[in-house]
Amino acid sequence: MPLFLLPAFILGAALLQQQAQLWPAGTLLAVPPLLLLAGALPGTLRTAALMVLALFFGFGWANLHAHWRMADELPPEWEGRDIRVTAVVAELPQPQARGQRLRLDIEQVHTPAARVPSRVQVSDYRDGRVYLPGQRWQMLLRLKRPHATLNPHSFDAESWMLQQNIRATGQIRQARLLQEQVWLPAYLIERLRLRLRQHMLATLQQRPWAGLVIALSIGDQSGISQAQWQLFARTGLTHLVSISGLHVTLVAGLVALLAGRLWQRRPQRLLWLPKRRLMLICAALTALLYALLAGFSIPTRRTLYMLAIAGWALWSGRNPGVWRVLLLAAAGVVLLDPWAVLSSGFWLSFGAVACLLWASQYRLGKPGWLQHWLWLQWLLLLGMAPALLYLFQQLPLAAPLANALAIPLIGSIATPLCLLGMIVPPLLLLAHGLIDVSMMLVGWLADWPAMNWQQAAPQAWSLILAGIGIIWLSLPRGWPLRSLGALLLLPMLLPAIQRPEPGQLHMTMLDVGQGTALVLQTAQHNLLYDSGPGFAGTDSGSRIILPWLRGEGIGQLHGMVLSHDDADHTGGADSILQNIHPHWLLHSLPHTHPLLQPKLNSISCVAGQGWHWDGVAFRVLWPDRATVANPAVKDNDRSCVIRVDAACGSVLLSADVERSSELQLLTQPLKADILLVPHHGSKTSSSRPFIEAVAPSVALVSAGYRNRFGHPRADVLQRYQERGTQIIRSDMDGAVALRCDSSGWHSTTQRAMARRYWH
Repeated sequence: MPLFLLPAFILGAALLQQQAQLWPAGTLLAVPPLLLLAGALPGTLRTAALMVLALFFGFGWANLHAHWRMADELPPEWEGRDIRVTAVVAELPQPQARGQRLRLDIEQVHTPAARVPSRVQVSDYRDGRVYLPGQRWQMLLRLKRPHATLNPHSFDAESWMLQQNIRATGQIRQARLLQEQVWLPAYLIERLRLRLRQHMLATLQQRPWAGLVIALSIGDQSGISQAQWQLFARTGLTHLVSISGLHVTLVAGLVALLAGRLWQRRPQRLLWLPKRRLMLICAALTALLYALLAGFSIPTRRTLYMLAIAGWALWSGRNPGVWRVLLLAAAGVVLLDPWAVLSSGFWLSFGAVACLLWASQYRLGKPGWLQHWLWLQWLLLLGMAPALLYLFQQLPLAAPLANALAIPLIGSIATPLCLLGMIVPPLLLLAHGLIDVSMMLVGWLADWPAMNWQQAAPQAWSLILAGIGIIWLSLPRGWPLRSLGALLLLPMLLPAIQRPEPGQLHMTMLDVGQGTALVLQTAQHNLLYDSGPGFAGTDSGSRIILPWLRGEGIGQLHGMVLSHDDADHTGGADSILQNIHPHWLLHSLPHTHPLLQPKLNSISCVAGQGWHWDGVAFRVLWPDRATVANPAVKDNDRSCVIRVDAACGSVLLSADVERSSELQLLTQPLKADILLVPHHGSKTSSSRPFIEAVAPSVALVSAGYRNRFGHPRADVLQRYQERGTQIIRSDMDGAVALRCDSSGWHSTTQRAMARRYWH
């Protein structure tokens, strides 16, 4: 197969995943006649036609699989209804702050007329019930279609659920065990992984890096804390957390070497099975078993396929070349899993290997092994910079030193000890001690502020220039004008950032689920209004707000408002305050609240306060002093209500005020173009007099999809619709960007701008 066909096939599959709608399922049927037509063309035209055809084949292949997967769905009419099923626990149960989360294979649906996808993810919030992989249960489930928050620069959980073939989510309402073990290989492997996890947890007993030891052993990352994930991200060690190609290759290589040494002691056996072939067999079997034990992730699949191709070549005496092996492995991953191209791990994994191959081929000079090792780490960081800045808007400058230290200690020593420790438990303690020392040194590197480059998301065209520049820079010494390649990096490293003109206002309502978080930007200032909710093990500050701020090039908050003491408005505040130190915090929190740190310039919110930024006026309308002084007033009615007046329009931010406070606000100038609907559209707010007084053109509703409170209420929405107000909802539209200029207000929603066929 011509080498150029492989990247074209991969690109075709990636192109399909960017479509807002799927093409007809029969698109792939056009390939055979087009292939015959391409074969009839002469020379160069035939080559170009075959490349286009390979791209079209990848597109059609991914399109066909997408049709099959999207057809396996929960009908909208069955959302939120109880459905009785027989299901098997398919994978390791994942512990949560409350209860546990399971993936189920649905075997039978007992509720008449109901249709349930073949695989679902559900939570059980009751303590005490034990689920084991391979158990068959009869359950009463309440499900909803895959839906998650959607924001620029943030993780697309709906895409991830599609990749994982999770076609519905929900909760368990009843459960009755039917069979202790279903004897299928996949379930037996998951049961083994569970027992190994329990064994390691019992041995390590709450040690700080126990989660990492388990991740290196069986690929289960549920025990790694948020703080540890942040450390890995700042130092470029995230690849060491997952069982990657490095681990699989290392373990397979060690087993192969051991087998070769043992076989060599029996010379008579070399007659019927040469040493090299024995080593290949042992390496292949070890890689396969380790990959299965690790959950068969994309990096492990990449390594497994590369080892298989290389092993076949050595066995048969052929030399396919390292680049062909890499591309064949990548094409094999996409052929079996067309959604692999949606995973950042796919591009980072194969990209890193490609960088190492290129660096080894064109490295400068002939340094010693230590110099060569450090040089490879710097070249790897440079080569991966476009992908890291595009995906995460940060570049861990500590990565070369951190990897130079951690790869030998953790990858080469600790990982084998973790695996052996599953048989000899004391070795787990030794591995943990080694990891502890390594992370102490890595943490010291991470504490240097200058070691983590953060910036706005670069434009796609700048990444192409940067890629050319990186290749140019890495060419051998003596190449003409090689240093000029650095100039091609500048558009990527210095992206243009759009700010409003003086007197104008940019506002973004982030999609944080059931909660509120808005960012307001003037020409030179940034304000965060509320911080969204907390989630199990994380919060909207670290998961949504900080990535968005970083992606937009906002490195400073000149002010922050926490409207009142409700978890869906303050849940992300701690992450924000730890990473970005606002100049001041305006709040309606109790004075004893843990967020009000002594070093923080905190100010209680009281009507009459105000400030001006760049021709834009901010004025606090509520709560009044009597409300602040009255401890009997509930939190919602203490909400900090702010009016914003720009040259081009006005905004009213009303947080969670309820009807009684709305009526008292009628004495204030309320009329505004944009209204943040009070209390997420609750029945306790949005009274008719209030709506008439505000008279908004656009009403923003920040609420979670099918939330348990029923927000926004249908009767509330009707009151806005009756007066012609446009309603924009985060649960339906994702993040909302509103731009105010000389021509008025302009709004865009994330689900409309970045729509994909699975949204």
